[in-house]
Amino acid sequence: MNFSPLPSVDAASVPADGLVLDVREDDEWAAGHVEGALHVPMSDFVARFGEVTEAVAERGRAYVMCRVGGRSAQVTQYLVQQGFDAVNVDGGMLAWDGAGRPMVTGNGSPAFVL
Repeated sequence: MNFSPLPSVDAASVPADGLVLDVREDDEWAAGHVEGALHVPMSDFVARFGEVTEAVAERGRAYVMCRVGGRSAQVTQYLVQQGFDAVNVDGGMLAWDGAGRPMVTGNGSPAFVL
């Protein structure tokens, strides 16, 4: 079998207005996330697939993110196989934070990567 390389970008090159799809679990999301990101935990992904496809159709390329890049790689692979424009964010939220990109929480407390 021939697998094409997974499309990926580094955190610093995700456009500020890009559609970030965060596939981390609720506790990870609550600790800190990208403002305006679409949060669909990997465990809910199949059930909420319509929501994801609608967002990608409306906003274009999905920048898929988790903590370090493993779960997001699986989701990116799936989206690409379904014909969607999706890229994995290398290094996930740890790389995002390391690149000094902004993070927020829902309650105003300091954001961190869980």
